[in-house]
Amino acid sequence: MPAATEENMTDETTPPRAEEAAVPVRRSSRQASKKRVVLSPNEVKQKRLRYTEDKAGDPQKLKKPPLEAATVKQSEIMLNNENCDSDAEQDCPAVSLLSDSEAEQDCPAVSLLSDSEAEQDYPAATAALKPKPKPKSRGLRKEKPRVSEEVLPVRKSLRLQKQEAQVLLLRENPPMADDAVEMMRKLEGPVAMVPVNMEEGSVLPTELLELWKEVRGAACVHDNHRRPFAPPLTDRLTVSVLQCTDTQREKRSLKEYRAELNRLQLSEERVVKVVKERIFSAAFHPCASRLLLAAGDKTGRVGLWDMGAQWGDDGVLLFEPHSRPVCSMAFSRTSPSSLLTLSYDGCLRCTDVERAIFDEVYRSDVGLSSFDFLSHDCSTLLVCNWEGEVAVVDRRTPGTSHECVSSLDPRTLRCVSVHPLQRQYFVAAESSISSAYFSPDSGTRVLTTCMDNRIRVFDTSELKPQVPLLSSIRHNMHTGRWLTKLRAVWDPRQEDCFVVGSVERPRQVQVYHESGEQLRVLEDAELLTTVCSVTAFHPSRAALLGGNASGRLHVFTP
Repeated sequence: MPAATEENMTDETTPPRAEEAAVPVRRSSRQASKKRVVLSPNEVKQKRLRYTEDKAGDPQKLKKPPLEAATVKQSEIMLNNENCDSDAEQDCPAVSLLSDSEAEQDCPAVSLLSDSEAEQDYPAATAALKPKPKPKSRGLRKEKPRVSEEVLPVRKSLRLQKQEAQVLLLRENPPMADDAVEMMRKLEGPVAMVPVNMEEGSVLPTELLELWKEVRGAACVHDNHRRPFAPPLTDRLTVSVLQCTDTQREKRSLKEYRAELNRLQLSEERVVKVVKERIFSAAFHPCASRLLLAAGDKTGRVGLWDMGAQWGDDGVLLFEPHSRPVCSMAFSRTSPSSLLTLSYDGCLRCTDVERAIFDEVYRSDVGLSSFDFLSHDCSTLLVCNWEGEVAVVDRRTPGTSHECVSSLDPRTLRCVSVHPLQRQYFVAAESSISSAYFSPDSGTRVLTTCMDNRIRVFDTSELKPQVPLLSSIRHNMHTGRWLTKLRAVWDPRQEDCFVVGSVERPRQVQVYHESGEQLRVLEDAELLTTVCSVTAFHPSRAALLGGNASGRLHVFTP
């Protein structure tokens, strides 16, 4: 056999190759349709130089067609721009990148406007895009958190310290914190009326004392112990006459009352933080010359706000007469300088501005929930607690105990209201009913707020066991645990109308007629942004307040 040569071995191991079996390069239809021009390096250099010289020397030679924003799509531009080389910009001028000046000349629709030009040409659009300034916070200032300079050691578990676990026994009565003990000790007996938001040693402003003395009634006098006693018979008749003339107000038509409601507005100066925590109760001072308001919060603080005053924080003075929520408060009708406050801590107090103290009127071992004046001179009170008991408290009697107490129901009593004319009658609200109030002048209606999302008005012109239902209004009462429960209250200047807060959006306060007709929805998109659970009308002026969960009062005035 002939010897195997290298060529023979290569031919045997290499498979035969087809002479004309060239495999074409796979291209997409879009790329296949384009003719790729192969240029030599010299031609590429000359073309680039010629393009730059023409563009820099004579811009007219490279004239680009104007772009139309309505016809040229961004997707097409990006697609063509990816496939066109930078060397072929002359062949594809529609996708060449333009400078800002060239874009403004060729396509005015896509030109960029400056801020000043945009404000002149499109004022409404620019105003809508600008962020709205937040309303200025008024009233109590936020306390800066105290930063401790002491460096605490790193805490390690007993396992990391290689120590055995210790067996600790819980105490039956754990010790109270020092602050809580101090608070409980301070609240026994009279509490000094010293503002806590002012410097130490500050006293009540003289303007506030003069304001309270201006409206102080002459029918209520004090003895040496500064506790009111029953006036003589002639003074009693005078008090009765004054009370009757006060209740016989001129009745306005519903049209006039609606027109007055339409004039009520909210301004930035009338939104003030009066207390630090959630508001549980609020009231207007009966003075008509100036607006003086009071509010009680969750921690037992009471704030006084004289609108327009300069003392304290924007006219706000803060006190600490209680240790738990102040759930009810009211100014005495015969002696408006006396502000009575009732709290869950089982204490009922009354302000004495002459001695600058919160005097203790009544103390109970059970938490108190509500009170109302039982006599025309406001010396006798009707107080209810959380165990279903109602007590009669006489402020003229020395001591802090009640005259008598009766148990109405083993369930909780949330509210009590005395008939304005027939004082032997009163209405009490149980656990599922948030509030129940007689109409302020005649007592012919009872307004109730219930947790079944209903506000009801009953006809009590004839007091009998079964009172007829006059109207029922559906109202959302689901406030949750972080908001004070809604309570519908009468307008003392228009006893057939009432006001109630709302959890609807936008945030609002609603005014209704006893028939169920909605008279006015008070709202403000910028200033009223929270739920006002606590509402009240001024007794002698066209003013309405609403208190929220952050301690702010919103006052609507004409």
